[in-house]
Amino acid sequence: MSSEEHEVVSIYPFTDDEREELLSKAGECVFNWSTKDGWPVGVVHAFVWKDGRGWITCGAHRHRVSAIKRDPRCSVVVSGVAAPNGPNGAITFKGRAIIHDDEETKSWFYPALAYGPYTRAGKEGEMTEEEKAAAEGFVQRLNSPLRIVIEIVPEKWIMLDSDKMAKDTMGTLSDEERGPLLEADAERMPKELEKRGLS
Repeated sequence: MSSEEHEVVSIYPFTDDEREELLSKAGECVFNWSTKDGWPVGVVHAFVWKDGRGWITCGAHRHRVSAIKRDPRCSVVVSGVAAPNGPNGAITFKGRAIIHDDEETKSWFYPALAYGPYTRAGKEGEMTEEEKAAAEGFVQRLNSPLRIVIEIVPEKWIMLDSDKMAKDTMGTLSDEERGPLLEADAERMPKELEKRGLS
């Protein structure tokens, strides 16, 4: 899926391949939603990136499930720190959550989550018997009657390629690598500098 299919607001964007690499290598994200009284809340989740969507899981009784039933708008934050040997930076995507409580979704998601650390490390084919037993045990623990799977469908990307930012600081970033200038930088920053006597 191309990032051009969604709104992108990033001065230092990742390429589509870099974005896919970071999200695929990251096993952790912060999932954010709004409570009924308007408070933004986020929690750290184990995370699977598949088919251009983010996937997480929790118990059906959790407050976040009631919240996204009420309002599916949410966001996901993924740090490059959670993606060893991946691109340097971070990605946020706004989107809408879909709740899945079907066996077809659970049957691929639970193993993907349990075996994810080994897959991302490139050692799934080299797992020891103890590691295989641990992963299978995790699959069994995940497979509980109360558990649901949440799919987050991206609608807007906010990306920070830290290497591009560093190149820009050094004056070596090309125009082709740079994203479009944001309203915050093109309009609000000059006004704020003028207000502070720094223009």
